[in-house]
Amino acid sequence: MENLTPFHLAFPVNDLNEAHKFYTEVLGCKTGRSSDQWIDFDFFGHQVVAHLKPEEVSKNNTNSVDGEDVPVRHFGVILHWEDWEALSEKLKSKNIKFIIQPQIRFKGKLGEQATMFFLDPSGNALEFKAFKDNSQIFATE
Repeated sequence: MENLTPFHLAFPVNDLNEAHKFYTEVLGCKTGRSSDQWIDFDFFGHQVVAHLKPEEVSKNNTNSVDGEDVPVRHFGVILHWEDWEALSEKLKSKNIKFIIQPQIRFKGKLGEQATMFFLDPSGNALEFKAFKDNSQIFATE
């Protein structure tokens, strides 16, 4: 997996200034190109683009997964375990409201993973994960 190429994702936001502040100050993303309609972010080595399109921002429906209401539409990255822990603590210190609190799923089992969900200012759901063993990312029972 070390040779993965970056992905690209575009998503709508209500306010570019809010998006800029959140993605740079809260998540630590650097910015790339931008205009008065969009901003490129270096999202942990991947390119995500916030587009000013308030009419495209909509309610995010959920599905039940392991007793949690997981937002159906969400994005994020898989971090190294220590980086996930550090980000979790950073988000807590910034009083980020979690939709799903930082937690460990499948503890001691195949595919053990850390996960947390929260929203950006436009209501886009983000999930950050980490696996105890990255070779188990696609493991099945």
